[in-house]
Amino acid sequence: MSNAYKQAGVDVEAGYESVRLIKNDVKKTFIEGVLGGIGGFGGLFELPKGYENPVLVSGTDGVGTKLRIAFLMDKHDTIGQDCVAMCVNDVACSGAKPLFFLDYLAVGKNYPEKVAEIVKGVADGCVLAGCALVGGETAEMPGFYPIDEYDLAGFSVGIVEKSQITDGKNAKAGDALIGIASSGIHSNGYSLVRKIFDLNGANAKETLHTYSDKLGKTIGEELLTPTKIYVKPLLKLMEEVGIHTVSHITGGGFIENVPRMLPDGLRAQIKKGTWDILPIFALMQELANIPERDMYNTFNMGVGMIVAVEAGRAEQAVKVLEAAGEKAYVIGSLVEGEAGVDIL
Repeated sequence: MSNAYKQAGVDVEAGYESVRLIKNDVKKTFIEGVLGGIGGFGGLFELPKGYENPVLVSGTDGVGTKLRIAFLMDKHDTIGQDCVAMCVNDVACSGAKPLFFLDYLAVGKNYPEKVAEIVKGVADGCVLAGCALVGGETAEMPGFYPIDEYDLAGFSVGIVEKSQITDGKNAKAGDALIGIASSGIHSNGYSLVRKIFDLNGANAKETLHTYSDKLGKTIGEELLTPTKIYVKPLLKLMEEVGIHTVSHITGGGFIENVPRMLPDGLRAQIKKGTWDILPIFALMQELANIPERDMYNTFNMGVGMIVAVEAGRAEQAVKVLEAAGEKAYVIGSLVEGEAGVDIL
């Protein structure tokens, strides 16, 4: 049966080898609460004690067309961090601590070493987020994906005390908005990115390996920079300063994501020039002559997270984030008005 399955394009033995290669990377993510190891039919995790009214917070996402850059560069060791980041950052926006993560990897052909490289990135992301990789699935799908391509998605569950959920209930006019720097484009807007750099054409690989003086690295290195994981700095900020509401700046940029953090009757005012816009955004806007509003409606523009805190604690919030290794800026405030955002 296995030989017949192999002739159909699915190599069961390669699947076994993939599991063997990833075991050590998965094991390094195990934290208190993990029950058992990988290989079972379900990932088991014991809920932590000490919560009076615990609420589970879940998030799921994929990497999107950023994967195309990994294919073109044949570099797969960081794309897993992107997958973890997109899920755990969303979970952390509710004030939750991510507990565990599962990934789903669908491949055209199972190359065990490549699978191990991808999963290593997932495990690295889980370590940065402080959560456990308790399981996953690698599906070999010949004829559905080209043999050198794959898709990657994930799912995370976190926990928060119900009274401490950062859902905007404590937000008020006058709150300061703190922007936490991004590492680059992160994992959104890559359909436009590929168009800007003409990465769908015959010269895509040459373009990706072209060094840019403005970036201080090759185009490909910049575009594959992994998404920053904000979990630990956010939890630190919640503990030491307090957060009223949070927005993860993903697809839709500022224009779509900032209003999601606001209760009725509050509006965000963000002041341009209060943070460092990363060179990659200026370069893309220049190359494609993109209107400024479209840039803010597509990309994070150098700010991956925005949090609202008491106005009098804004400077303390910046210091706490800087002590946690982040660049942070006071970028605006909340005012009374219709829910939305003004970029001034």
